[in-house]
Amino acid sequence: MVSDEQEVAERSAKVMWDNDAASRALGMSLDSVGPGRAVVSMTVRADMVNGWEVCHGGLIASLADSAFAVACNSRGQVTVAAGFDVTFLESGRLGDVLVATAEERALRGRSGLYDVTVCRREESGDTVVAEFRGRSRSLGRAIEG
Repeated sequence: MVSDEQEVAERSAKVMWDNDAASRALGMSLDSVGPGRAVVSMTVRADMVNGWEVCHGGLIASLADSAFAVACNSRGQVTVAAGFDVTFLESGRLGDVLVATAEERALRGRSGLYDVTVCRREESGDTVVAEFRGRSRSLGRAIEG
């Protein structure tokens, strides 16, 4: 059964990611996917920093949102965001590799709850940059592809 769930997650992610122009434009990479989980990374580019020379918060939220989207669609159902909250703890800077790890916390009927931790990858260990909580809603139709 686990392999079937993994196959569904991988197929769903491929269909979604192949058509995700926004994540692609931001240089995001889908690193891994499984049932109810996903890891997405992005390197902070010069066009992503704001006037204070830190990564724009909206782009960090976009990275977390992309990981959330893959995780909540990993069950083979077309699922959208119902809302999210994000808390910024550290800044991202030019050249930083940011990694968003999404984990399903609850799935009840068509509603889901997901936590995403965004870390800055460093040789000395990862530093948490932001915490994101997303709420999802299934549209009640299967992902085709």
